[in-house]
Amino acid sequence: METPNSVAAVSSGSAGSGLQVPDGGVLRSDHRLSIPSDWVLSQETFNDLCGQEDVYLERYLRGMELETPVVPEILTDISPDVPSEDVSPDNTQSEMGVETELVPENNSDLRRSFLLNIHLKEGRNLVIRDRCGTSDPYVKFKMEGKTIYKSKVVYKNLNPVWSESFSLPVKDLNQSLYIKVYDRDLTTDDFMGFACVQLNELVVDRVHEKTLQLNDPNTLEEDMGVVLVDLSLSRRNEDGKKGSRWSRKRSPGAGTVPVSRLLDSLKKSQLWTSVVTVTLVEGRDLPADSQTGSFYICFKLGEQQYKSKSHCKVPNPQWRERFTLKQFVNQAHIVEVELWSKDGRRTEERLGACDVDLSKFSLNKRQLFTLNLSPLRGTLVFLMKTSPCSGVSISDLGAAPLSEPQERRYQLEKYSLKSSLSNIHDIGFLQVKVLRATDLLAADLNGKSDPFCVLELGNDRLQTQTINKNLNPEWNQVFTFPVKDIHDVLMVTIFDDDGDKAPDFLGKVAIPLLSIRGGQQTTHLLKKKDLGRLLKGSITLELEVIFNPVKASIRTFQPKERVFMEDNSKFSKKTMARNVARVRAIYGAIMSNLQYIKSCFQWESVQRSLLAFLVFVVTVWHWEFYMLPCFLALLISWNYFQIRFRRVSHEVSSMDLADDEEDDEKESERKGLIDKIHTIQDIVITVQNLLDDVACLGERIKNIFNWSVPFLSALALLIFVAAAVLTYYGSVRYIILLWGINKFTKKLRNPYSIDNNEVLDFLSRAPSDVQKVQYNEPRSSRRRRVL
Repeated sequence: METPNSVAAVSSGSAGSGLQVPDGGVLRSDHRLSIPSDWVLSQETFNDLCGQEDVYLERYLRGMELETPVVPEILTDISPDVPSEDVSPDNTQSEMGVETELVPENNSDLRRSFLLNIHLKEGRNLVIRDRCGTSDPYVKFKMEGKTIYKSKVVYKNLNPVWSESFSLPVKDLNQSLYIKVYDRDLTTDDFMGFACVQLNELVVDRVHEKTLQLNDPNTLEEDMGVVLVDLSLSRRNEDGKKGSRWSRKRSPGAGTVPVSRLLDSLKKSQLWTSVVTVTLVEGRDLPADSQTGSFYICFKLGEQQYKSKSHCKVPNPQWRERFTLKQFVNQAHIVEVELWSKDGRRTEERLGACDVDLSKFSLNKRQLFTLNLSPLRGTLVFLMKTSPCSGVSISDLGAAPLSEPQERRYQLEKYSLKSSLSNIHDIGFLQVKVLRATDLLAADLNGKSDPFCVLELGNDRLQTQTINKNLNPEWNQVFTFPVKDIHDVLMVTIFDDDGDKAPDFLGKVAIPLLSIRGGQQTTHLLKKKDLGRLLKGSITLELEVIFNPVKASIRTFQPKERVFMEDNSKFSKKTMARNVARVRAIYGAIMSNLQYIKSCFQWESVQRSLLAFLVFVVTVWHWEFYMLPCFLALLISWNYFQIRFRRVSHEVSSMDLADDEEDDEKESERKGLIDKIHTIQDIVITVQNLLDDVACLGERIKNIFNWSVPFLSALALLIFVAAAVLTYYGSVRYIILLWGINKFTKKLRNPYSIDNNEVLDFLSRAPSDVQKVQYNEPRSSRRRRVL
């Protein structure tokens, strides 16, 4: 099994970014966020590192010793116009061959080595591997059984253009370079053929333009297409080490800042340098040739993709969506914008495209784009703004940012109350120490696993290195995230690295940021993929979050960020039954209250009806509008004291969250029947999701008042009290008038503003009963702490 030895990034899903990991029958989106993973540490570069960084590098490498021989150092040369390579779970770091080089004592061997420069250009007439008549090809370069490079994935294309370059030091020319092409799939990637190049046939200092015919001895296909590659071999002397790219110059005052002690080679593969905020406004004069189907827009930045909501086919659709894309080190600066047409369930067609070069625009300045699509007619209107990013880092346990007193004081000062009006979108700072996991599942035949851990906060994803053949791994790494929404949930997932295959799921935990108690080591029991049931094993973390409550409160009333990588909806009888039961519970509670009121009208109990009549008369006679928020404030306060003194409990301890694994789509020669089944499933899925939305809305309102999330309940209490004071001292007419003026003039003041409902945005932060079960710690481990 291939052993990764560096921290690699993970990619995003159909609507944008994320780690795409198939979960046994649960389909993940195709769009992914990828980051370059060509950064490697070797003994040569280790000697070039300056000063105090030697200590941290040695500490890092000691925890990453290999049991098998490893490949040499990879020196990747990616120009700004070349897209970064794709990083997916099936390659993680091991696909890239990012491992420590065993360097001989005699350095003259290294000076006499060669440098193999490879430029992967394109593929032509590749074989079909998907049912839609296309493939999603990518290329792996292998030498001595190790994957040394993996290209990006080009979706739905039999003539892909990669245009990627990298360099590889080679000491022995009596070996072969294998070029293998795969089709990216949700489960196991399909093989599309391979070609072989003998290195001893290459002439030094000459560019060889190769057209390699792909073959597969296990298939009857005669023509599997070709791959075009440029190869050049040059001598690598001491002057051409390129070791300078690893050296770092330390500023005079950088010694006290923890981030300055991180090695670039350990973190550049995952850390993003800037964030591109995109506001998709509208389309103009689009080719709406038919009334059926829908339009959607796809934005691509490197391997990161975002798919907008589908809009019915009209010439001038209005999207008004806002989202963010990330720029990584050595990633292309070109944003590709594509207009897609979707008819039916599986028919999709690209109608036009346009490009935006981010390198031509200044930072922190919003730009309005009105670009024409080619080759068809039509115009897209959108805004873009590039902002530098800070707050994300990776380090070892001895260089944790908040362990430095100066850094801790800086973060506390940055998110103090007096800084509430500066940089309103920077909510807080999260530090995660991934210490160890214990008693994991054995996923390999030898009774062991090769676990690595993935951390996800919204659309931000980072991961640890892989620990080989260990059921009790110790990572001892520190990750930091910028907090953009205090109501986000930190997802921690453990996978088993299987080399070329998709990683196996070992366990998962969900930790809401508001539930974090700073500075304490906590052990979390692992759960299954749906977070409904316990799984074998546990993980020990140390979490600390610092945030500004004023900024967090303001962010609560703004639209919630869409998660790019989401599970595609599928029909499940068990999910349908559960959602129906949830709706029935809420409907039963409403009907029970209505029946109580009705009983008062019917004088079923004279005492109760008389009391209700007196309350009604007195309330109507003396009614003022301030009494409504005052009543709501009293209700939420009453529930607080009930829970505070443990008179009642509103916790949802258990719920069956498991989905049916039955396959409802069996192969059949009667395609008409399959189409009918798909149509019925679309209708049922719509009803299923509608029931889920109704149930979530009711449960979130309930959980606001029962202090399931104290931050939200306290915020609601503050708003109710403020509303009561305002309505007591001011006229309701003036308040309603100001609200109406604001709504009517909002579009005049800001033509590109996005409409939203502050109340629904606030309610979206409250968890439903299903989410409460997923985020809740089991009772047996709730007070478990690791000293």
